[in-house]
Amino acid sequence: MTRETSRPPERYEDHIQAGPGGIMTDEVGVITGEVTVVTRPAPGGRAAVDVQYTGAEEWYTLTGSPAPVPPGGLAALHSQVLDLLRQGGAARAPR
Repeated sequence: MTRETSRPPERYEDHIQAGPGGIMTDEVGVITGEVTVVTRPAPGGRAAVDVQYTGAEEWYTLTGSPAPVPPGGLAALHSQVLDLLRQGGAARAPR
């Protein structure tokens, strides 16, 4: 008999509209418009946050990533990141 255990996802992905003033990336500076956001585990209790123009092939590092994972876990961090990116203003990863 096998017993299934419920584990949180290894990564979270969403498509959002960047807020006014866009999202700051390490590679190309500010990006705007429809973006895909991925939050995934990184070493040392941190999480990497990557963004891309939705439908594009290139991925960019959200400035400030990797970010510390809060007590609420990866899901809580991903939600916080989405809120920040929707606000825009050259949004960065939380510290």
